[in-house]
Amino acid sequence: MGFVVLAVLCSVAVSVLLRWARQAQVDVPQAVTWNYLAATALCVLLLKPELARLGAPDAPWQGWLALGLILPSLFVLLGRSVQRAGIVRTDIAQRLSLLLSLLAAFTLFGETASAPRLAGLALGLLSLPCLLARPRQDAGASARADRWLPLVVLVGFAAVDVLLKRIALDGTPLAVSLLATFAIAFVPMLAWQLWRHARGRAALTWRNLGAGLLLGALNFGNIYFYLRAHRALSAHPALVFASMNIGVVLLGTLAGVALYRERLTRLNLAAIPMAVAAIVLIALGAG
Repeated sequence: MGFVVLAVLCSVAVSVLLRWARQAQVDVPQAVTWNYLAATALCVLLLKPELARLGAPDAPWQGWLALGLILPSLFVLLGRSVQRAGIVRTDIAQRLSLLLSLLAAFTLFGETASAPRLAGLALGLLSLPCLLARPRQDAGASARADRWLPLVVLVGFAAVDVLLKRIALDGTPLAVSLLATFAIAFVPMLAWQLWRHARGRAALTWRNLGAGLLLGALNFGNIYFYLRAHRALSAHPALVFASMNIGVVLLGTLAGVALYRERLTRLNLAAIPMAVAAIVLIALGAG
């Protein structure tokens, strides 16, 4: 379970770093750009993808291009959600993206809709209004708009998961897809940062570079340790799945409340055990 713990720590650390970015005067879009440079390098070094597969006639470039555009946009929105809606709401929403992934599994990939999975899906959907509830003090127009950011994160991560599953069905190794996606994501993001720098909107700085490389190490670490956990506990995939998602929900809640004193309504608090129970039911249905 050590790899699961490391994956959870890396996942929550990404959210903490994004939340810290504003007070540290780190430009999130710039940090996200350098994140993909680090993730690409670490992918080559640690996952050792078959580079020849990139030039294969059946290489899924359309899917990779879609992921390469969606992921960086989603990462920037994730940073905004963490800063405006909080770590707790954002991390839970990110984990509950599995609800839409599960719906896609039933409707697009022909997976069995067992009773526990349907119960988990229903409970997870019921938790969403509780998760999105904000304190009455946050009643301004900006706050009302920000409350929907976690939902955008949820939909975005579900779309990424569905795309990755669709590509995997064609027999493309995950390591190759990750490398292609990270490298593609880096190119338009770098072009955007050079344009912002040239227009005087956001100067390229060593601070942003350092924060971005750290972000990339944590982002990739989350993926790498999760994959290692599945290999180490290959006979218990449901245990790894549940432990990872529940761990992020609980540690993310602790980090948001303890480090940033995020205000949670009673409905927000109710969403936490509901999300945990939904994850357990879905894992039981998959196991």
